[in-house]
Amino acid sequence: MSNPVIADLAAESDQLDGWVAGLDDAGWQTVTTPEGWTVAHQVAHLLWTDRASLAAIAGGEEWELLERVAQQDPTGFVDSETERLVEIAPQSLLHHWRDSRQRLADALEAVPAGSKIAWFGPPMSATSMATARHMETWAHGQDVAEALGIDVPRTDRVRNVCHLGVRTRGFAYLMRGLEAPDAEVRVELTGPSGEQWTWGPEGAENRVTGDAWDFALLATRRRHRVDVDVRAEGEAADGWLDVVQTFAGLPGNDPLPLAER
Repeated sequence: MSNPVIADLAAESDQLDGWVAGLDDAGWQTVTTPEGWTVAHQVAHLLWTDRASLAAIAGGEEWELLERVAQQDPTGFVDSETERLVEIAPQSLLHHWRDSRQRLADALEAVPAGSKIAWFGPPMSATSMATARHMETWAHGQDVAEALGIDVPRTDRVRNVCHLGVRTRGFAYLMRGLEAPDAEVRVELTGPSGEQWTWGPEGAENRVTGDAWDFALLATRRRHRVDVDVRAEGEAADGWLDVVQTFAGLPGNDPLPLAER
């Protein structure tokens, strides 16, 4: 694959595939979230989003239908579609997800440079869509791994998740009905390999520093602030870490500290 983000998405998907492929039917029903999503729900959600992304890239009637469904039920249509797909038998569900993610990788590679893809929010480039898909696969993979007792290998692919967490700073405030502070934030994170990743102006008074993997867990709302090695300097930086989120849509319930779970 010529696009490294698409390659990262494929690797993340293959890793999750390896965790679930050998599960029996009972294993697929393992609960992975406080809301009751099972392993099957996690894969069904990824399958649906792959198919929605393919429809968006292709355009036409299927995408127009998805837009109408989203307009009719903006806060619940994704969960409704997940519930529909989770009725598929586990091995068939896995087969469909393998097919959808390969077709999506091929479709993203074929998007002309400079083109924008329609989405439920602002249009995005192929790389931005691949970044969003990688973030979702990484986050849902954390849910599955934690429920199954799997120790997740820490790789520098997590940089994509961190990048999205930084880029969506203003959006995170918007989703809570808040106004983002008019202040630049410098972000300095250490990746699993020890590489340093930075965003924002070097001289900014507000700073976020720490472990990249932990920042990704915080930004995907898989961990509470008290459980991550991420630090804030300055009021704007500190307030951002209370609302940071990588994904579109409402933030949902705040994660509990690990000591209270």
